[in-house]
Amino acid sequence: MIQESQAGLRGLYLVTPDWDDTRQLVSVTEQALRGGTALVQYRHKTANPVLRMQQASELLQLCRSYAVPFIVNDHLELCQTIDADGLHVGGTDMQVQAARQALGAKKILGASCYGDLARAQQAAEAGASYVAFGGFYPSRIKKYEVSTSPDIVTEAAGLGVPRVVIGGMTLENCKPLVARGAEMVAVISSVYFERDPQAAARALADLYV
Repeated sequence: MIQESQAGLRGLYLVTPDWDDTRQLVSVTEQALRGGTALVQYRHKTANPVLRMQQASELLQLCRSYAVPFIVNDHLELCQTIDADGLHVGGTDMQVQAARQALGAKKILGASCYGDLARAQQAAEAGASYVAFGGFYPSRIKKYEVSTSPDIVTEAAGLGVPRVVIGGMTLENCKPLVARGAEMVAVISSVYFERDPQAAARALADLYV
């Protein structure tokens, strides 16, 4: 049975780039929301606390106006302060169980599991709303070892939580992963760096129509 925090986790998962220009960030995010984005994660690894608070607050209000969940990467205190819809934790961030205890039962909690099925199993058991696998392909944004096998999407089918795929995702190369059952495709550059972000988002969202 899908928990409340997992409901609706299907479709295009938008992750923000490290843009300091808040007006540009909000504008392009809104275009992507018009295109059918299902979930937005605020991720800005180099922002100072003041900028991070400003951007996250504005994006939260934007997402609320589109009735789309908004989650924060890594920063639990920021998530709680602005009352975001959830948090995403990576392999070097806080433990999933501790994050779930801090967030409560109703918030979305995502966990990066890379290519590790055992990690995904542990995350699901500890209260993760979804598990994210990748990278599958080289990324223009994040530097990591491209070593995740597409087979993990199929192997994780029995975990009972949605599976997110990330890492160099494009409209074409994500299709085999969607065909294997991935409930969400997470992208940065394939929307934010496109000439028409709304159309790019729509094409990706339409994979789930």
